[in-house]
Amino acid sequence: MTYVVTEACVKCKYTDCVNVCPVDCFKMGPNFLVIDPDECIDCAVCVPECPVDAIYAEEDLPPDQLEFVQINRELALLWPTITKSVAPPEDAEHWATVKDKRHLLDK
Repeated sequence: MTYVVTEACVKCKYTDCVNVCPVDCFKMGPNFLVIDPDECIDCAVCVPECPVDAIYAEEDLPPDQLEFVQINRELALLWPTITKSVAPPEDAEHWATVKDKRHLLDK
């Protein structure tokens, strides 16, 4: 089992989760974060840090978010590791309330 970043993170890209990760398993893309499943140690410390509730244990994923297991796996191979939080996008607060935004994920 690993933890998975889901659709709620798209275009929000809050990075509060990054600061608490003991193994640097987060990868950052243009408008989304992913968790590298090969690096994640299943500690769950990132879950309560996410202000938009975008991180789930793989076994607890809502059915409509299951494809994010593969999205995290694939993009973790392509994107660089992020080890310190950065400022969120200026419009992150707006995007935090938007649903159905997976089509906006920039790979």
